[in-house]
Amino acid sequence: MIPAAPPFDMPGDPASIRVVVAMSGGVDSSVVAGLLARAGYDVVGVTLQLYDHGEAAHRRGACCAGQDIYDASEVARTLGIPHYVLDYESRFQEEVIDRFAASYAAGVTPIPCVDCNRTVKFRDLLATAEELGARYLATGHYVASRALPDGRRGLFRAAEEARDQSYFLYATTAAQLDRLRFPLGEMRKADVRALAAEFGLPVADKPDSQDICFVPGGDYAEVVERLRPEAAEPGDIVHLDGRVLGRHRGVMHYTIGQRKGLGIATPEPLYVIAIDAARREVRVGPREALAVRAIHMADVNWLGDMPFEEAVAREAEVFVKVRSTRPPVPARLGRGADGTPAVYLAVGEEGVAPGQACVLYDGAGAAARLYGGGTIVKAERVAKSIAEVA
Repeated sequence: MIPAAPPFDMPGDPASIRVVVAMSGGVDSSVVAGLLARAGYDVVGVTLQLYDHGEAAHRRGACCAGQDIYDASEVARTLGIPHYVLDYESRFQEEVIDRFAASYAAGVTPIPCVDCNRTVKFRDLLATAEELGARYLATGHYVASRALPDGRRGLFRAAEEARDQSYFLYATTAAQLDRLRFPLGEMRKADVRALAAEFGLPVADKPDSQDICFVPGGDYAEVVERLRPEAAEPGDIVHLDGRVLGRHRGVMHYTIGQRKGLGIATPEPLYVIAIDAARREVRVGPREALAVRAIHMADVNWLGDMPFEEAVAREAEVFVKVRSTRPPVPARLGRGADGTPAVYLAVGEEGVAPGQACVLYDGAGAAARLYGGGTIVKAERVAKSIAEVA
């Protein structure tokens, strides 16, 4: 039996409300289209062609490839809804792929999915939805959107914690939230697949995407080297105490916290502590040197109840995720000595990498509310010198 439909929070007669569904060709967005069509909404499916998919058309585990466009069109045909494929290649190249390569060349670790959601999928696709006469845009992300007491909408972690994608959506603005809907936020993956089977969708058993969509075979280094060859220039691997331990293959191959693949033999395990792209140096040290007590952020997006400046002034308590796979940890808001927004961690956190996201919540549980976040630009280590970790 088909599970009950989630609340869509779209007041009015469904037949008079047009909803654009961003259809990737996967099971999640396909079920969103099916749920809305079953509820009687005026559903229009849209799939974005984001890059030249020739190399990826037959590759499993990647989204947005040629096969996925075909699958989305077949789902739309099955559901009896109109479907359009939009060419967003040039804007995706500029906003996502070029930034991805530039980040690695600068020695920072990017999150292309955040850039894609922030620009191409929400900013640009929302504008396209408006041109199509749609009041709302719905996606298959696992994140919950709920009305707040003051009439605004808030984002919350998904009911199935292992599927939660709120980390990648921290840059969603309050204005965008008014027009975005995420019907799967309160559902579990097993129910989503059951719905796909009940709807008779051809993607019911399709594997979930895993790779970065524009990286053929998962080899991101090939993409970076083609666009920013300086990121592949070799340099020194330097211990925090100043010793040169060997040579590396280019800063693009390394990220903070990395242990494997350093290509050096030492009696003690060493980790990447810092990357200096200008000097082409990869700096390594003991694990204790990874612990961070403060994180400085840029491009902060704030969805909390009070203004961000007030929250900073009050040193508001928050919970912080510095990697998508890690649980939120307690911290407080503040400012660094240079005036940049910062979070101060209650307990030292390891592997904090510039370029990644510092995402803020009101708690650590599965139903925690997303307060926003920013891009990590700098981290202050707990240990200030190698002597402190020796």
